[in-house]
Amino acid sequence: MDPSTLPPINAALNTVATVLLLIGGVLIKLSRPRPHRYFMIAAFVVSCLFLICYVTHKVLVGGAHTPYHGEGGLRTAYYVMLVSHVLLAMVVPFLAIWAIRLGLTEQHAKHRHLGHVLFPIWLYVSVSGVLIYLMLYHWNPA
Repeated sequence: MDPSTLPPINAALNTVATVLLLIGGVLIKLSRPRPHRYFMIAAFVVSCLFLICYVTHKVLVGGAHTPYHGEGGLRTAYYVMLVSHVLLAMVVPFLAIWAIRLGLTEQHAKHRHLGHVLFPIWLYVSVSGVLIYLMLYHWNPA
């Protein structure tokens, strides 16, 4: 497998997860809990597929990182986004599993409270993942 095929797949998976999260968020605001459940579980599955592809890519490239060549404010913005993305991405799976468990066991008040914390974090991780991909592979000055 050519490892260069995985970053665009990862970006696509992050994009799909973002869309699913947004639809799931709208559905719960419209008091549509059943479709909300399906979209949020789908977002979790897509995020898991992303994680599998991301780890596969890192294994195939021996853990190497693509360097970012931007300078000044762009470089600072990139690294602030990257660090915040990585740190928050480490928390999302645990919070998502917890939220899914609370939702499926009908602990609605706890699920709702956790959802208010998790949703913006998960959305940020998904969107920033796509932006990081674009900055590294399409907007990276040589």
